[in-house]
Amino acid sequence: MAHYRSSNESKREQFRRYLEKSGVLDTLTSVLVALYEESDKPNNALDFIKLHLGAAGPEPADTEALRMELSDLQQKCNMLMEENKELRNRLMQYEPAPDEGAAE
Repeated sequence: MAHYRSSNESKREQFRRYLEKSGVLDTLTSVLVALYEESDKPNNALDFIKLHLGAAGPEPADTEALRMELSDLQQKCNMLMEENKELRNRLMQYEPAPDEGAAE
């Protein structure tokens, strides 16, 4: 039984060293300290931790605003592409294509 316990403890120690070496322990400690030092504790501690670890994505309201902005910009781009096409066609009425000008 003693052998099982020492093997298990050495695995734990290896894992602890791995976490320490990769900076996980320092990062988790700093996030937990920040949560501890919050004067107004958040309702959802897990969201606080995710946000401070950078795991949380943008807020849903931010996401919706970005989607609307993307949609508006895509519409503007399409309008500008159409305008560009129309202006090129109008320009072709007044200026011959480079091939035609060289032939004359």
